[in-house]
Amino acid sequence: MTKEKRLKSFLRRGLSPLLLSVGCGLALPIAIAPPVWSAEEILLFFGPIEFSVSVESLEAFATEGRIEPDFAPYANRLTPEQLQQLRTVLQTSADVSAVAVAQFLYSPQGETILKQVGELIQTRAEQPGFFAIRSALILAAADPEEGLTPLNVLRQFPTSGIRINSARAFELLNRISRIINNTQEAIAAIQRQANTELAAANLADFPLDLQESGPVTFRRETLRLNDPDRDRAFPVDLYLPQLPGSLPLVVISHGLGSERASYAYLATHLASHGFAVAVPEHPGSNAEQIEALASGLVQDITPSRELIDRPLDIKFLLDILQRDYGDRLDWQQVGIVGQSFGAYTALALAGAEINFDRLNAQCDPDNPSFNISFLIQCQALDLPPADYDLTDNRIQAAIAINPLASTIFGPSELAEIQIPLTIVTGSADAVTPALEEQIRPFTQLTTPEKYLLLLENGTHFSAIGVTENDVSLPAPVLGPDPAIAYNYIEAFSLAFFQTYIANQPQYRPYLSQSYAQTINNPLLPLAIVESLNLDAE
Repeated sequence: MTKEKRLKSFLRRGLSPLLLSVGCGLALPIAIAPPVWSAEEILLFFGPIEFSVSVESLEAFATEGRIEPDFAPYANRLTPEQLQQLRTVLQTSADVSAVAVAQFLYSPQGETILKQVGELIQTRAEQPGFFAIRSALILAAADPEEGLTPLNVLRQFPTSGIRINSARAFELLNRISRIINNTQEAIAAIQRQANTELAAANLADFPLDLQESGPVTFRRETLRLNDPDRDRAFPVDLYLPQLPGSLPLVVISHGLGSERASYAYLATHLASHGFAVAVPEHPGSNAEQIEALASGLVQDITPSRELIDRPLDIKFLLDILQRDYGDRLDWQQVGIVGQSFGAYTALALAGAEINFDRLNAQCDPDNPSFNISFLIQCQALDLPPADYDLTDNRIQAAIAINPLASTIFGPSELAEIQIPLTIVTGSADAVTPALEEQIRPFTQLTTPEKYLLLLENGTHFSAIGVTENDVSLPAPVLGPDPAIAYNYIEAFSLAFFQTYIANQPQYRPYLSQSYAQTINNPLLPLAIVESLNLDAE
């Protein structure tokens, strides 16, 4: 597998791994000093007082575990576990090529990140670190011996000192601390609400094993769709159960950098239980788009137009299916499930409109956010002014897994969704943070049938299926055993769509904390609630 394909695989599962390399390589005060063009010390200023740590001492700690006197005041504030984690992170390598890194960092999204990080990590002369950081990352990735590690990034930093903007650093730390504390409080509130709903529920038996494949045989067809009005062609995998009569239909929309194979596990599960399943591949935000970025063929991780084209892909797909498979599909029984960018797509189709006033107010370049999903949400401001009608009334129920929703939609837009809706969140999601992007948006829904699934310890990648091009991700990025999350998604999706699009009320009791307890795995604890009031906390 080439390094470009490795980058494609990383980004297919989200931006976090590459951004982790950026953050680790820049935010940690470490480096070794060649004689001229490299950082020799890290400088921190608190008013008139200057503190510094020599990079030789920091490298001695990273490579040998030796704590020199100038590093001791910092090391003494960390636990032994934290020190060991720091040593590991300092030497962690991201196996991507210099070309791929350069393509990402010269993209509009990469430059946005560099600008934000450059306000925190500056040159010794107090200049923003934008160009120095980019240079150091590319040169480190080009190093054939060590490659892109945090230590090597700072070896390549083109000034003799790295200045940490202490005021911005403390501001950032305080903001992160507030987010962490507020998220922990929200998760505790979800757990209390789940227990309250459990106590109020009638005892129920759950004779059906929703995690097992069903008895229905099905065939898979690959369709090649071409929308001439948008000059857009894309493939679709259609799973058709071999059953008589018209079938309920579920559409699955993948996330940024994923592909339709990423959700074959869910498609086959639903098809084996009698659902027709259509899985399109969105050409401007799939794995091929990321590969094109890594190869220098495109400049964007994804173009802003993709915020419009993705929902239109689904509408066009439904039009074609209705024309060609009208007698095989029940158009009163259509649902959608999406993850990340695909979850945004599902919310837009379900009735949430883009709120441009909110985007203008919150996408402030002078007040940067380290919420990675803002890179996508704020791209909406690059769209031509228009009345974008993305809702599709054929959609009767929706599941949004790890959606990005906090800025592109406001409370009034989310309140427009009136079909049954489930939001799935992971407490350890670093790409679309749980509280901002899923938990608060859930509280703003007014649809009477709504559910929030919390995967405690779940990350942004927990529900993304494995494909043949994937590489292993670090455990903290991937989270606990993904098979656990797959089983949760399969079981809940089956119960949800059986209830709300297939009109099988016997599945309704499975949409509850009572059922969640029967399939709960302590590695990835599951909580399900139907309501939540954070204001009461």
